[in-house]
Amino acid sequence: MNPLLDLGARPVIAHRGASGLAPENTMPAFQLAAEQGADAFELDVQLTADGAPVVLHDDTLDRTTDRAGPVGRLTLADLRSADAGARFTPDGGPSFPFRGTGARVPTLGEVLWAFPRMPLLVEIKHPSAQEAVRRVLTQEDAVGRCVVAAADPAALALFREPPFACTASGPEISQLYWAAMLRRRPPRPRYRVLSVPERHRGLLVPTRRFITVARELGCPVHVWTVNDPAAARRHWGRGLAGIVTNYPGAVRNARDSRVLSP
Repeated sequence: MNPLLDLGARPVIAHRGASGLAPENTMPAFQLAAEQGADAFELDVQLTADGAPVVLHDDTLDRTTDRAGPVGRLTLADLRSADAGARFTPDGGPSFPFRGTGARVPTLGEVLWAFPRMPLLVEIKHPSAQEAVRRVLTQEDAVGRCVVAAADPAALALFREPPFACTASGPEISQLYWAAMLRRRPPRPRYRVLSVPERHRGLLVPTRRFITVARELGCPVHVWTVNDPAAARRHWGRGLAGIVTNYPGAVRNARDSRVLSP
């Protein structure tokens, strides 16, 4: 079973790859995460001007590459020239170890090809990308190992029915949270997984009650982004399923080397 859908699993999910140690959403980050024993990758998808689904979090190239401007105005060929390792610095500025090393913005298909057995949590940033994502997942025979996520419910319209699996959207997370907190009957879910922030507006989202209600609905809860191994153990002790982290090696070691406690 896909560990992202398994109520009994505690997957360590590499957030944009091992993005604390390598440039986010790049092949070096995904390769490092795999080497550190990540159980799944989380990644983000944007659409280029010519309709290619590429793995990039932001709407623009400014923060993570040596180029600037909206990704939606560039073709895939244009994007190939961007150095996706140019701005990554592990020490706040003195060094840029991946600059000029060939790290590029990959396509979704390239990540699927390179890691043919790795489960993926695929976040669609805009509804316009969902048709391209669906096409690539189907063509690459990757539907069974991927869960599609989006904050905007409109971006999940094509993934609500089998064989696809999707997470709850932002409004659906909020709806379940308040149903759990107020002890009301939750709505019947149109999703199979909850991927939630650790906190929202100062409130802990994956409370013990929230996790219990979600599990009663058959939905595992994954939390992002947790980089402290001790915090990860506390979440697991409350019954949480997956930890989305920038440091999959450290969090996996914490999971595997110590007995979980509440």
